[in-house]
Amino acid sequence: MAFSLHKSSVGTFQHVLDVLESLLRKGAAHAEAAGFPAGNLLTARLAPDMFPLTRQVQIACDLCKSGAARLAAVEIPVHADEEESIDALIERIGRVREFVRGIDAEAIDAGDARSIQLKVRDRTLDFASGSEFLNRWTLPNLYFHLSMAYALLRHNGVPLGKIDFLQAPPRSPASA
Repeated sequence: MAFSLHKSSVGTFQHVLDVLESLLRKGAAHAEAAGFPAGNLLTARLAPDMFPLTRQVQIACDLCKSGAARLAAVEIPVHADEEESIDALIERIGRVREFVRGIDAEAIDAGDARSIQLKVRDRTLDFASGSEFLNRWTLPNLYFHLSMAYALLRHNGVPLGKIDFLQAPPRSPASA
């Protein structure tokens, strides 16, 4: 079986988005059961200089949509960073999931033959191929922000285990 950049990227993005949504839903359920506003979780930080939960989710979503778009050489959709509830973050995840799902597989696979440049603050990063961009930039960053979301929720009492990080429960056909 030949390497498929599409399966390696979009398949992973879909999985991470599913896990992220599941973590947020478990966070909301925990807040309801414990009797505190779920919105309290959105500003949680592990350290004063790190991004709160809301921003961790936004960045994870941005990595999925921008990663897929750059690989396929299509325009990256813009989403305002104005979510103020867990439901709004879940809606954002859904929009990103739909965008990523709709990108042509052949266009993404063709991205392996292209170099990708990425401007990050005051420098430009050069990746010789789409797979180098995916494996050395997008996926490590994506898993970092997913890990931070997990850690923030866990730190705030949400009963999560390793399996919650690794695998989301199956989605119903209506929400897929």
